[in-house]
Amino acid sequence: MQILIIQTKIGMGDMVIYLPYIHAISKKYNKSVSVLVKNNSRAKELLDEDNHINEIIDLKKEMDGIGGIFKLSRELKKRNFDKVFIFNSSLRYNLIAKLAGIKSIYQYPLFKRKDNIMLSAKIFTENITNKVISTEPNLVIKKSKNNLDKNFKHICLGISASGPTKRWDINKYIKLAEKINKKIRCKFYIAGGKNDIDLIKKFKNSSVGKDTLSFEKMNIKETLQYILNCNLYIGNDTGWAHISVALNVKAITIFCDSPVAAYGSYSSKMYTIEPEGVEKGKTTHDTLGSDKISFDEVYNKSIQMLS
Repeated sequence: MQILIIQTKIGMGDMVIYLPYIHAISKKYNKSVSVLVKNNSRAKELLDEDNHINEIIDLKKEMDGIGGIFKLSRELKKRNFDKVFIFNSSLRYNLIAKLAGIKSIYQYPLFKRKDNIMLSAKIFTENITNKVISTEPNLVIKKSKNNLDKNFKHICLGISASGPTKRWDINKYIKLAEKINKKIRCKFYIAGGKNDIDLIKKFKNSSVGKDTLSFEKMNIKETLQYILNCNLYIGNDTGWAHISVALNVKAITIFCDSPVAAYGSYSSKMYTIEPEGVEKGKTTHDTLGSDKISFDEVYNKSIQMLS
């Protein structure tokens, strides 16, 4: 039996949130599965050591959109899939599955507009497996020897973000690190990429930046061992936060301008901080609350979770 899962959300965080459901389908059929994803999900690096995954198929640009229907269906037909599980409501993917000759097609209700990605995936997969599925993700990687200095607490700081409105100010991260470091000896790991160079430089030039390690020259897979061995993640709602909880690392995740109900409620390891004046659990797109995050709340929760 050949099984395909179609998951077309673009972010690393989205990829992590879907992991429990991919694993559940694999376990139901006692078979590793193929997953069709967009390259921005970084699935090839995140899932490289996961035995539930047989193959990662890139949704190439020429296979996306209306014009790519026949190209993608021909590519999938080569693999002779017996079943497909489509984690969206798109008629396009339903048609592609049929053109690819896949006999058993499972999909969200067509044309569904509003989508809390965690709830929709959970309901969909539980209907297939007839089992209650935990929303807690598990990122499967081989653990290497932990050589981090045990005289320090190790903190991953997620300064990166998918847009400026989702980013807490870098000066506040520097102030936070300085204040934490006065109370608890820490080493910091900066989760950011090439687009965050100026922010990384600013942190490294601060009083706490001397021995800081940043991720901007690493691929995603290289960063996983560092995150795995951290005591805490503190940062924006970005892929690094979701990777952290999937590696069993507690996370303080700052939601300035993204839907906390979908991205902050699925894991007991994630503590969410929202703008002051916004009802708990109600932060969403267009909240624009980066300047309304309580510094004291972030600091006090950090000390509590590190103690």
